[in-house]
Amino acid sequence: MKTALNQTLISFLAIATLSLSAHAQTPLNPALQPLLRQIPTSQMEVQLSYAPVVSETAPAVVNIFTSRTVQRRQSTGNDFFDRMFGMGRAPQERVENSLGSGVIVRSNGTVVTNAHVIRGADELRVVLNDRREFDATVIAKDDDLDLAVLQIDTAGEQLPTLRLQQDGDREIGDIVLAIGNPFGVGQTVTSGIISALGRTNVSNSSSFIQTDAAVNPGNSGGALVNLSGELIGVNTAIFSRSGGSNGIGFAIPAELVGRAVDSALSTGEIVRPWIGARTDAVDATMAAALGLDRARGAVINELLDGGPADEAGLRKGDVILSVGGTEVNDNSGLRFTLATMESGERTRVDYVRDGRERTATVKIDIPQESPKRDERELLGVHPLDGATVVNMSPALGEELGFDPYLNGVMVLKVQRRSAAYYNRLRPGDFILSVNDRIVDATNDLERSLKAEENSDVWEVEIDRQGRIGLLPIRAIPNPT
Repeated sequence: MKTALNQTLISFLAIATLSLSAHAQTPLNPALQPLLRQIPTSQMEVQLSYAPVVSETAPAVVNIFTSRTVQRRQSTGNDFFDRMFGMGRAPQERVENSLGSGVIVRSNGTVVTNAHVIRGADELRVVLNDRREFDATVIAKDDDLDLAVLQIDTAGEQLPTLRLQQDGDREIGDIVLAIGNPFGVGQTVTSGIISALGRTNVSNSSSFIQTDAAVNPGNSGGALVNLSGELIGVNTAIFSRSGGSNGIGFAIPAELVGRAVDSALSTGEIVRPWIGARTDAVDATMAAALGLDRARGAVINELLDGGPADEAGLRKGDVILSVGGTEVNDNSGLRFTLATMESGERTRVDYVRDGRERTATVKIDIPQESPKRDERELLGVHPLDGATVVNMSPALGEELGFDPYLNGVMVLKVQRRSAAYYNRLRPGDFILSVNDRIVDATNDLERSLKAEENSDVWEVEIDRQGRIGLLPIRAIPNPT
């Protein structure tokens, strides 16, 4: 009797469980249900093909051929005579060709690729999936982000494109396809999974998607797509000693790619929004000192006076925990998050000060050219004759790859065989004073030099990579 009762209860519970499970698996509105990730449950599901995804996405992936002319000095075979008497043969020109991949992101022929793919190129050719070739021009590029935006003339024809995934709906373990032209053998598709997200230790300016899909030389600039046919990233780096795919490839996330393309098309350059704060990652020791429960966030160690962070009330020593709801784990992650935002956008910044979590609203901006660069070539009877100087600003620092927090008068270039050249002035030097006259701007420097032209003694104080000293004066132009 007891056994029969137990069996009845078990049967009832089983029926109820199946009924609830069936009800839970029948959505009221399938369009509103999120995409379910599940393990294949049958041999038929295991044998499903990626071919439909490939046929939809591959036409929007292109090959990029570049060529550049390089000069190579020929030697006589005797290094001593070559150096002492300049007896080397005349330089010979040689054309170097290289290969990369790209993705069409606008139907009018806008293509995105890696900046390193087109570096130094004299000629750019884009080859479509159907083998048609087009000359390409560079709209904008950013070497730090390793992104470049190209344009081809389609004569009004609409080309196939890839739609960018903007919502960041991806997880570790998702299946992805990498499409490109590895080794120049033709367009190739490889598959894998997302191995990691938010990799910031590969670059100072981005947060990469890591994948084990085979990414080899020539794949750079190609597409990383999901099974919905969306572009989730642009393949950019191979992390191996041999330079070949060892199961670790990286891709620039689509959010950053989309923002770079929009910026290039609207302004002609790829601008990276910022908040005017220099930050460092928080390690375990610093976290304990700051009262954090673990190593997280980015600590502010320098603020630009009048910059967005300064205007919002942030201070040195504050630890930024999140921006716009996106958690920040280090300073590279902070830069990436800001780079995906639009200039002028107001966003919430959560931070810690004196052990308490606080919130500020910061207006995202781009580095400004303040003061104006006011480029001037210095000419006259003085030791800086032949040097070109500019006023350093955050915008110019970003443009030239210098520290955007530096300010003052910087040497931009030095003409060969000039007084400045013989006095060993170098591009990147900052001129602090001339004969005890403090220099604040290029026009101020020019006035000081003219006022001292008849001087017999010259003392030019410079800052070279943080080391301050006097320029060794060896040459002054002859006034006649």
